[in-house]
Amino acid sequence: MSAPGGPDTVSGGPGRAGRPARVGALMAALLVACFAFQLNASMLSPALADMATSLHTTSVSIGNTQTAFFTSAAVFSLFLPRLGDLIGRRKVLTGMLVLMVVGCVVSALAGDVPMLFVGRVLQGVSGPVVPLCLIMLRNEVCEPKTYGTLLGVITAVNGGIAGVDSVAGGSLTDHFGFGAVFWTMAAVAAIGAVLVATFTPESRAASGTTRMDWLGTVCLAVSVGTLLLALDEAGKLGAANWAYVAVMAVVAVVAFALFWRTEGRTAHPLVALHHLRRRATWSLLACTLLTMTGVFAIMNGLVPAFAQDGDAGLGMSATGSAWWTLTPYALAGFAMGPLAGRAAATWGYGRMLRFGLTGSIVAVAVLAATLHMDSRAWLLIGSLLVGITYAGVGNIILNGLGIVLSPDDNPGFLPGLNAGAFNLGAGVSFVILDAVQSAVHPSSSGSTAGYSTAMIAGMILIAVALAVSFLIPKPTKAEVAG
Repeated sequence: MSAPGGPDTVSGGPGRAGRPARVGALMAALLVACFAFQLNASMLSPALADMATSLHTTSVSIGNTQTAFFTSAAVFSLFLPRLGDLIGRRKVLTGMLVLMVVGCVVSALAGDVPMLFVGRVLQGVSGPVVPLCLIMLRNEVCEPKTYGTLLGVITAVNGGIAGVDSVAGGSLTDHFGFGAVFWTMAAVAAIGAVLVATFTPESRAASGTTRMDWLGTVCLAVSVGTLLLALDEAGKLGAANWAYVAVMAVVAVVAFALFWRTEGRTAHPLVALHHLRRRATWSLLACTLLTMTGVFAIMNGLVPAFAQDGDAGLGMSATGSAWWTLTPYALAGFAMGPLAGRAAATWGYGRMLRFGLTGSIVAVAVLAATLHMDSRAWLLIGSLLVGITYAGVGNIILNGLGIVLSPDDNPGFLPGLNAGAFNLGAGVSFVILDAVQSAVHPSSSGSTAGYSTAMIAGMILIAVALAVSFLIPKPTKAEVAG
């Protein structure tokens, strides 16, 4: 029985004829790899101010290096899972982790912003760690309930390592400076590289080709990369360079048109056009994009900002805000993830996704309705609810569907595009919700109207995602029959 990801092969023979994978060791290696990536994404947040001071630069310049990391992560997510299909997933994942180590070392030794920029771009190569780990897991674990549970464990890490990562980053920065954060990341990534190279079996897709569509890859990477840069600049609103936004948007459209033309003509496309036209493809990507746009800026922007807002909000410190909002959010998602993954295999991925999206709407509504109370308790309750419903259910199922709905002849393409949709949605989220907040009422006025209206806008987007979720096909091979 082959995985829904396709009739893969493992080193030593076809299918699973080789030595059976030691699932415990496999999970340990994959989890450390995911830990390493998550540290790159979240552990640095408390160190940003110290980085600006130590490098004698502005917060804007440091913010640009963060943009470089997430843009790099989005671009590499588009094609590295497919490259793993062709030349070997263990080989690609190990290489990604090694480059992550190099990027961390460069960043730790950075004496100026350009050097830090290079380091963060190299770290961004690790962007598709989670989808690649899920594909490797699926190739070894076929039983739906077991896979669903383990999928939930791995994907839950992607929502934050139980909130400990940000706290540890702050502590390391306070005592040793921002370089210590990068050295810690490098150590974890190095351990992950060794474990992946040692304890994971090699696998690749038996697609009949070993050729990579590099022309299509470049066109798609340029399209997504320039679009993300345009969105990041547009997010500055009044301070944005709109001519730059327009140029980047035009480049994105032209590059995508070239990508579409290339894929229709090459014998070995990165993504065959008939796969792009599949309902399983566009419905999932649309749902992921809408969900992320609706919820990401709420928990990673609006809620922490409200907690720290001395005029309209609670006037908490950055550390206090994290303990009351981001930490409970991450803890709830971390605890709920394995349960959601197992339930998806028995109750259905579609049902669990709709449960998570409906719950997310209710959770955001609770936050929006209680902001005017200036209550820490309600802020905590709302953060926990979003953690349970989105981080613990919605995020888990959307990641899982990218694996179990991918076509047999190209198992890496949908997880890669889905990872791109996650990153794109995160960027669009800040553009839209921040614009709504500023248009309705700036926070400096002392009114909560801007925050609550932006949250309502997020609820509407999640509601549209819920409607789209009904179009996503049922992944029958990944669910328990009956």
